[in-house]
Amino acid sequence: MEAAPPLASSQSRFFSSSFSTSSSPSSTPFILHRNFHRTNLKFKSRTLSIRCSGAADNVVTLLDYGAGNVRSVRNAIRFLGFDIKDVQTPEDILNANCLIFPGVGAFAAAMDVLNKKGMAEALCTYIENDRPFLGICLGLQLLFESSEENGPVRGLGLIPGVVGRFDSTNGFRVPHIGWNALHTVKDSEILDDIGNRHVYFVHSYRAMPSNDNKEWVSSTCNYGDNFIASVRRGNVHAVQFHPEKSGDVGLSILRRFLYPKSSTTKKPGEGRASKLAKRVIACLDVRTNDKGDLVVTKGDQYDVRENTGENEVRNLGKPVELAGQYYIDGADEVSFLNITGFRDFPLGDLPMLEILRYTSENVFVPLTVGGGIRDFTDANGRYYSSLEVASEYFRSGADKISIGSDAVYAAEEYIRTGVKTGKTSLEQISRVYGNQAVVVSIDPRRVYVNAPDDIEFKAVRVTNPGPNGEEYAWYQCTVNGGREGRPIGAYELAKAVEELGAGEILLNCIDCDGQGKGFDIDLIKLISDAVSIPVIASSGAGVVEHFSEVFKKTNASAALAAGIFHRKEVPIQSVKEHLLETGIEVRM
Repeated sequence: MEAAPPLASSQSRFFSSSFSTSSSPSSTPFILHRNFHRTNLKFKSRTLSIRCSGAADNVVTLLDYGAGNVRSVRNAIRFLGFDIKDVQTPEDILNANCLIFPGVGAFAAAMDVLNKKGMAEALCTYIENDRPFLGICLGLQLLFESSEENGPVRGLGLIPGVVGRFDSTNGFRVPHIGWNALHTVKDSEILDDIGNRHVYFVHSYRAMPSNDNKEWVSSTCNYGDNFIASVRRGNVHAVQFHPEKSGDVGLSILRRFLYPKSSTTKKPGEGRASKLAKRVIACLDVRTNDKGDLVVTKGDQYDVRENTGENEVRNLGKPVELAGQYYIDGADEVSFLNITGFRDFPLGDLPMLEILRYTSENVFVPLTVGGGIRDFTDANGRYYSSLEVASEYFRSGADKISIGSDAVYAAEEYIRTGVKTGKTSLEQISRVYGNQAVVVSIDPRRVYVNAPDDIEFKAVRVTNPGPNGEEYAWYQCTVNGGREGRPIGAYELAKAVEELGAGEILLNCIDCDGQGKGFDIDLIKLISDAVSIPVIASSGAGVVEHFSEVFKKTNASAALAAGIFHRKEVPIQSVKEHLLETGIEVRM
């Protein structure tokens, strides 16, 4: 066996480049198509591990059916020293020395593609022959008999069981998004080096362990119930989490698959993962400065210009370099907000797409991008759907997209009519990519009132009274970067977008932005108590104590900051150390 090179860490392979430019499972037996009734397949157990790639060509075969961000998997494979061959025909699957299937998106859409292209039967045959295989996320779910997602929908039928939706009635937020702990139940080989560290999950559906599939299950994860986190039989592996988004721990898992039984693996440090961690997210507001270069900036109540005679755009660094540094510093996610792009021609904003591509080459945690994701018509009269715009983002390296103004208009219309048209950005994108890929960014402004009955929108008693002693406030949503108020409150918007397909809410506050006095606890508690999807707290962080406050006083799943990280006033590591000291679980 060829000796494996040492695992490259994010620090050692870093960024010489920068970028500048002018429900419960069904109990009813599911009848499968004759070609996919494979639940009784018997695999001969092997003790010999096959080196995944042929020693001569060092190539991994990748099954990319064209949905979601597969660029991250490609980058991770290349980062570990392998080349990639894309599957074009069923024969490419059958002839592969090593096959990785990074399933992204919706179950039905994936099965439809596999069946239409004749790849489903080839995939079953490949796995039946115990060839080296790694399925990721949906690539695990498709191995089961069926899924309840927009279904029931037949799966490949290789593993007994039905993929069902998480139960949100027990207080757990769906989708399951974030860094959680694994419980290994048998030798998995590829998980040997995780060292009790967190891995990254993002999904709304899961398969449950049972007597029928227990021979497959190699690890579980607890989120309300113990669900299947990974399976292994012989040389066949699949994981529900995303190793390509799990930092150095994830890279070690991929490396174990590509180089089984290697004795030269560099192991990540031992961790203390026990449950879903609270996330700390670094946000980069990106815009073109007056010289035409893309820079990271930060607003003071959304004003990004310096208070000087030149009134220049505040420049806090280069996007690719800062994102890379935050990855090294321990950010759980990196969020890009394109605050000036995509005004007229979203798909023409090549610089922002290039930033995503460059960043995803070395940053192996989730990337979110927002700004201008909407339907539009270009100067030549050609119409582009928001789905096309989002697809370009995903292909360029985004894992999630953030929708702002367009979500406000969609929510207003939905509240007015009570009709889901299926044509809004939210509905289109979540239907194809899953709601876990869609974040709605809410930009509200506090409006004080004397009593909750003074306004038709949801008002709350505020901790700090208004300028005239008002004890209540409602939160008016805005569009166009906070410049235009809309007749809808943050509470009403959050409830509506959850119904329309949002999987997560990024909750800003114009009043707190750039002030460094803490998050708006009243607002965050209001929204995080109102919805069953994860809420990210944003705007106002100034010291480490603000992070522990928001996690202890609200149901926020994550907290985001920008300026204090850019200006190096509060390091990400200091935030996490403080949270650990206060008894809040974080990924270290």
